[in-house]
Amino acid sequence: MANQETIIRFEKVSFNFSHDKAILDEVSFTVRRGMKIALMGQNGAGKSTIFKLLTKSLQPDSGEIFVDRNMTVATAFQVISPADMSLTVLEYFKKHSHLEEHELKRRMASVLNAVNLHAPEDKVVKDFSGGQQARLLLAAALIQNPDLLLLDEPTNNLDPAGIAHLTAFLMMYPKSVLVISHDALFLNAFTEGVLYLDSFTQKVEQYSGNYSDVVEEIAIRIEKENRSNAQKARDIQENKEKANFFAHKGGKMRNVAKKMREKIEVLESEKVDVRKEDKTIRPFEIPVQSNFPNDLFKISSFTAMINHKQVTKSADIILMKKRHLQIVGPNGIGKSTLIESMANGTQPGLILPASLRVGYYRQDFSTLDFSQTVYQSLLEAMINSNEGMSEEHLRSVAAGFLLNSSLMKSEIGSLSEGQKGLVAFARLVLLKPGLLILDEPTNHINFRHLPVIAKALDSYEGAMILVSHVPEFVEQIHIDDILDLER
Repeated sequence: MANQETIIRFEKVSFNFSHDKAILDEVSFTVRRGMKIALMGQNGAGKSTIFKLLTKSLQPDSGEIFVDRNMTVATAFQVISPADMSLTVLEYFKKHSHLEEHELKRRMASVLNAVNLHAPEDKVVKDFSGGQQARLLLAAALIQNPDLLLLDEPTNNLDPAGIAHLTAFLMMYPKSVLVISHDALFLNAFTEGVLYLDSFTQKVEQYSGNYSDVVEEIAIRIEKENRSNAQKARDIQENKEKANFFAHKGGKMRNVAKKMREKIEVLESEKVDVRKEDKTIRPFEIPVQSNFPNDLFKISSFTAMINHKQVTKSADIILMKKRHLQIVGPNGIGKSTLIESMANGTQPGLILPASLRVGYYRQDFSTLDFSQTVYQSLLEAMINSNEGMSEEHLRSVAAGFLLNSSLMKSEIGSLSEGQKGLVAFARLVLLKPGLLILDEPTNHINFRHLPVIAKALDSYEGAMILVSHVPEFVEQIHIDDILDLER
């Protein structure tokens, strides 16, 4: 690397959201110019908080943060702010770039091409699909030509072509990048270092190499620490037995016992705290409503955006118990719009039985009331199921999704995006739907949870409609029919 100048330095930085919610505890790390670094950690560990500390939208409780004052920084966050949804593309770029209009329009064309997004300047942001909005977020950061690019889950909602395009772009990007992502393949392609935020210790561990290198290094370290601790535990037990034996002999033997107890104290002090792995959600199942209707329901037509025009096409797909449908197509073709109309019962080509209970997982979590506490949201889902579950069952389900007593009291709007996803899944378990509609359920979710979620969806015995751009996730779920909106 040509320039090894330090552009970011955290020195014993601590940050707490409240007196009982520590996020960072005397965290120290450095980032050098030109590096491309992955920031990783459990959902809710505080990765996005580090970005906000870097950009000074949050201040640390203690410690120092050094950011090169001559460096420009731009952030592409996970989701577009609700306040920006009614803006046109031109208005959106004006708000986030502060460039003169002639220069703004010149750069707009370049950055929209860089993210492979066709976006007329008068189009309203809310009319873009989730994947297109993800590209728009990135373009708004790139238009500033930053020395440091901060990316928060940039592959969420992107189709495979979009992820490939973004990966190629970042591999060629000549400046510094700090990216939060749970996508191992994506990170392996271009990162050269990892900052791992440990949710148990609230410390940041710094590693060189890509994601796979770090996973291997951590595994070797844990195995070595476990072996060392096991040997020390055997030595401690052996010395305890000898110390007890000699202590009962009296006389000079008591001095021997004393020395052995001193040796035990040394061995105890040499044992290390083995690095804990991120917690994984418990295996779960999404029960089907007990009074599942006998009626068959089918999709006879659907709408899609072809060449920026809405087109209605015919279909002949039957939905019934234990039948799983996947809807596929590129970003912008109308997948989310289609399944939203299905969930709302407004899609002309789909007639649902009145007694059917629909569980709808939206990629933007807008089915959640952000002003509710987690407990209130879960209780609402359980009441809506009308199947007589208990408070004890509710709390057991919550615990399985790592929603502890502190989080249960938190407003949903204060949670990380990944934690909101876990709340959404917990609600589905308590709702007991007959039809499950899922729009990009892997977004924001820690990769450790995904096999557990895939197994639950694979075994779901109701009817299911799934949209996902993650092939390795879909491969773990049995799919009976595919509706390709491009055909």
